[in-house]
Amino acid sequence: MFDAKKFIEEAVKEIREQVGEETAIIALSGGVDSSVAATLAHRALGKHLVAVFVNHGFMRKGEEEEIVEIFKNKLGMNLRVVHAQERFFKALEGVRDPEEKRKIIGRIFIEVFEEEAAKVGAKYLVQGTIAPDWIESSGGIKSHHNVAGLPSGMVLELVEPLRDLYKDEVRIVARELGLPESISERMPFPGPGLAVRVIGEVTPEKVEIVREANAIVEEEIKKAKLKPWQAFAALLEGKTVGVKGDIRDYGYTIAVRVVESVDAMTATAMQVPWEVLKRIQKRITREIPGVTRVLYDITDKPPATIEYE
Repeated sequence: MFDAKKFIEEAVKEIREQVGEETAIIALSGGVDSSVAATLAHRALGKHLVAVFVNHGFMRKGEEEEIVEIFKNKLGMNLRVVHAQERFFKALEGVRDPEEKRKIIGRIFIEVFEEEAAKVGAKYLVQGTIAPDWIESSGGIKSHHNVAGLPSGMVLELVEPLRDLYKDEVRIVARELGLPESISERMPFPGPGLAVRVIGEVTPEKVEIVREANAIVEEEIKKAKLKPWQAFAALLEGKTVGVKGDIRDYGYTIAVRVVESVDAMTATAMQVPWEVLKRIQKRITREIPGVTRVLYDITDKPPATIEYE
């Protein structure tokens, strides 16, 4: 049986031994993986840890404000916020291939961290990589921005305290660390963020649409007191005909995905009550002008992955 208390003791010791008196930065996104990694590193390194949150423009609604409140104001971490939205959007112009997207985002992500590391004299990069990340990357299923996206010439040495854990174990560690429920029970969110929930080319307009749709899905699932592994919205390519009022319109299609899982290696589409799905559909089409159609994805993993890209 997994012993979270013992794991924490050993992880803190190993981080301290690896980094010593040097400075490390943590790739903090606010998800449970990076939050646990950050908390472990903070315990191990104290003032020698710099938490860096990069806003690449693909975060969930209100993400930056929440992260600052929890990690800087409540937990007292040395948090630096980097606004790099324009840099990421520019690099993704014209890019449609999912793997290319992930690798571009991973490359720029690391470039930003290296720049921040140089400012604080850091030699180590702490990441919340967990077992499914490197298993899927090495198996050719998909690249994760913190695994296959790493450039070969990266100068920072990696510290990955969660590398051998699965998501359910990471949540147990989060609870043992005393992290708030909004973090420990948070649904998984891809490292490249909403960029891989926009099928095809990424634009500010599309990202804003899927950001609003994603927030609606999460809100309604929470109101219904459902507890899936993951619930989100994705923006599909192309437009379909619709009717807004008495006017014929062409708008985007949103796919809603809600799955149950234990460790993300397999997943089953959740049988969400019809009334909940109807509320989600009505809110998305009413509150987001550019959307005319909402679909519900009933595909399990396998054959599909949980995320669309």
